[in-house]
Amino acid sequence: MHPIRNATVYRQPHPSGSKFVWPQTKGIIDQIQKHKLLFVETQDAAETSLALLNYQKACENGRGAVLLSVARGKVSEGIDFDHHYGRAVIMFGVPYVYTQSRILKARLEYLRNNYQIRENDFLTFDAMRHAAQCVGRALRGKTDYGIMVFADKRFSRADKRGKIPRWIQEHLTDNLCNLSTDEALQVAKRFLRQMAQPFSKKDQLGLSLLTLEQLQSEEMQKQIESKMQHV
Repeated sequence: MHPIRNATVYRQPHPSGSKFVWPQTKGIIDQIQKHKLLFVETQDAAETSLALLNYQKACENGRGAVLLSVARGKVSEGIDFDHHYGRAVIMFGVPYVYTQSRILKARLEYLRNNYQIRENDFLTFDAMRHAAQCVGRALRGKTDYGIMVFADKRFSRADKRGKIPRWIQEHLTDNLCNLSTDEALQVAKRFLRQMAQPFSKKDQLGLSLLTLEQLQSEEMQKQIESKMQHV
């Protein structure tokens, strides 16, 4: 397992042909580049658009790629990575908002004075919401699948997990928390092998699809009628 402190950053080559590499080029990033192309979101909109385009081309050609982006940025909040464009998302750290913003301070004061919401509770809820939004970029439909990795032990704490959306909590069980790198790799490989098996709608009847009997059941009819009344 490589320590995170050895990580370096490689920036997508500029259209002019030049590129910038941080002084320390050894570590995790070098290992990744032996197998995958690496692209990085930057503050330059044109540069980021080019990185996204080349990332998609790499995915289409079968080699695949890694895209590094920041939480609360353009990529993490506005770009969908459905199907083969995003089979795994790794969240490094907890995406807390910048707390020295005057606007945020005013909002926190308002929530505290009018709704008795503590600052830490709001900041944690906001961070978990953005974390879910980031990892959710890879799941954009009922036939999609992907791996979500929360690479920070703070996500295993009750106050953090309790504020993550329920559709993620259901799969974030105790046996999948605080895993070593080797354990996480085994879980990921097992999941991807399972998802690589032939898929048929028949296998999903009663799970994600309703059978004819379920659809015609009295309970389901009541649910449908109840929904129609609120339309």
